[in-house]
Amino acid sequence: MARYRGPVGKISRRLGIGITEKGQRILSRRPFPPGQHGPTSRRRQVSDYGLQLLEKQKARYMYGVLERQFRRIFAKAQRYPGETGAYLFILLERRLDNVVYRLGFATTRSQARQLVTHGHITVNGRKTNVPSYTVRVGETIAVRPESRRRTYFKNLVDSGDLARHKAPDWLRLNAAELAGEVTALPRREDAEQGINEQLIVEFYSR
Repeated sequence: MARYRGPVGKISRRLGIGITEKGQRILSRRPFPPGQHGPTSRRRQVSDYGLQLLEKQKARYMYGVLERQFRRIFAKAQRYPGETGAYLFILLERRLDNVVYRLGFATTRSQARQLVTHGHITVNGRKTNVPSYTVRVGETIAVRPESRRRTYFKNLVDSGDLARHKAPDWLRLNAAELAGEVTALPRREDAEQGINEQLIVEFYSR
């Protein structure tokens, strides 16, 4: 399945927000746009459209979603009553690859997506290899029993890293069982911060 494979540092510097922890570290060291002129380059005045596009790109790259897929998620959010922007982020949080990341089974969403597509994750005991699967309250997300013998997952448990991981309030993590349960729907404040969802709504409402 297609996804962005380019340098996260370059994108983070262009957008002005760390799309991953690595991107945030690079942005902290070089807090200016990429390019040959570096920190001496002069920023142009950004139009309203440019600001809206920037916010949309921040969310899209952060959650690792391509444009067509992001547009479909936005269209789905529009069908919910209430604030479209808030529901957009709620739907992004409910993606299976994001839940795997939030539970601490992966250190990045890209890695979580790979774990899902490679068949290491189950939903309610059934192998699910679709990263865009939307989880529901009461569902259990776990590592397949056959996959738990792999070195990566054994180290995750034996090192204690997973036990120390703090999952968000809407998820319940069972580190010893490499499993987690969706106990509630996420709220907008549970999703990524630093993005103005209203500008995204305005972008798609043009």
